[in-house]
Amino acid sequence: MKRCYAYIRVSTLRQGEGVSLEVQQAAITDFASRQNLSIVRWFEEKETAAKCGRPIFTRMVKELRQGRADALIIHKLDRLTRNLTEYAKIGELIDAGVDVHTAVDSLDFRSRGGRLTAEIQAVIAADYVRNLREETLKGMNGRLKQGLYPFRAPIGYLDTGRGQPKTLDPVRAPLVRKAFELYATRQYSIKTLLPKLQSLGLTNRVGGRLSLHGVETLLNNPFYTGVIRIKRNGQSFPGVHERLISPALFERVQEIKSGKYGPMVTRHNHTYQGLFRCGLCNGPMVPERQKGTVYYRCPNTDCATKTVREDVLVTSIEACLSQAELTETNAEAATKEIERWVREAKHRDTVTGLKLRQDNLEARQHRLTDALVDGMIEKNTFNERQQALLLEAEALRQEQASAANYTAKAAHLRSVIELTKRLQQSHEMADRGQKRRIVEMTTSNRIVIEKNVYLEPQNWLQEVKKLASTPAGDPSRIEDRTFERIIDRYDESLQRVEEKFRTRTLSL
Repeated sequence: MKRCYAYIRVSTLRQGEGVSLEVQQAAITDFASRQNLSIVRWFEEKETAAKCGRPIFTRMVKELRQGRADALIIHKLDRLTRNLTEYAKIGELIDAGVDVHTAVDSLDFRSRGGRLTAEIQAVIAADYVRNLREETLKGMNGRLKQGLYPFRAPIGYLDTGRGQPKTLDPVRAPLVRKAFELYATRQYSIKTLLPKLQSLGLTNRVGGRLSLHGVETLLNNPFYTGVIRIKRNGQSFPGVHERLISPALFERVQEIKSGKYGPMVTRHNHTYQGLFRCGLCNGPMVPERQKGTVYYRCPNTDCATKTVREDVLVTSIEACLSQAELTETNAEAATKEIERWVREAKHRDTVTGLKLRQDNLEARQHRLTDALVDGMIEKNTFNERQQALLLEAEALRQEQASAANYTAKAAHLRSVIELTKRLQQSHEMADRGQKRRIVEMTTSNRIVIEKNVYLEPQNWLQEVKKLASTPAGDPSRIEDRTFERIIDRYDESLQRVEEKFRTRTLSL
């Protein structure tokens, strides 16, 4: 009696839970009985035949080539393969003397007509798969353009059915937000963040144990900011689902992951760790304690910048803060300018400025698309810039959503003015955590070259300084956008620092 292998297949695990495999097995068993064939081994696969690389199919073909069976029985040809590459392997088996039988349509692979019929069916099956793929992609792209995510919801969201936006998972969503906030503190690496999230109870989508790769994927997904990014082709789309984190927090996490801020965790958690870089090689100045004194050194041994004591950094920081401070006279002048701005701004439509920015953003999006069509930029560059524009558009929508309240903004500006009157004193009296907070919020471009320390005030401080030092008597001397810019830049600095310190406190 001829020894045979039997092969049955379904395209997905979900199909495998139905009766398809049982039907195939019953038909093959009945066929073998009628043809007096002995089935010595069954091969069952739950994998699509449209792609190459099915492990069970590959193992079965290998054993047939080794002569471990004389024939192969399948249900129908399209159950065996739907791509021409794998059909060619079946043709090689037939040429090597292995008989192939189909239980349903009874193709004769030994005759010329039978082989021709089988090859035609294989071509038709391959074309069917290609057409099905195109139609599926067309439907997915339609959903994506509507702002809908046509795949399984990421961790922190729930599926609500076809044609519906994902909704926040009441259990996992707060923990996902916590993951971004904790990582933004720079007190955790990916490896140390994983056990922290596991202890908080964050699991994967199916309720299993969260993995290191899962944390990496989570922190790299802009879906949580309202932007859908398709990893396969790099395209991005604005989503209609509820946003979980701010674009600013997401961008900060990406900057930390890329190493822009230097090492994230140190043994002693030094005050200015990660805030200064070498001005010659751009490496992070690494803190270390020697005989009770903290030094910051350049990690590049060939660099001319070696080490600088922490007290030298403190002297430079306080000198910078002292120069940025306002005198009482300048603070009073700045307050009068704020009051003038409020009086005049109340008579104008503040939405106009936002409308201009919206129009500018749309024009940039159109120019980016035109550049892709004209072949001026590559597809990867287009996808990266498109994602950046979508994040910017999301931030602008948030700004448009909150109505301009000039009275509140004026009070906000006055509090900023008060802050700039005592910067150096605030730094001197602060504890270690607050010192770091003040430096990060008020200074930028912090570098060390050899033994010299350089840094400058943040943009919002420079704007306040200009506001306070403008000669009086010229009501048109300051643009309205200057006041908005001070608030925007101050709030941006404050938001980044507050998120980090708030989540650090929660994690203790």
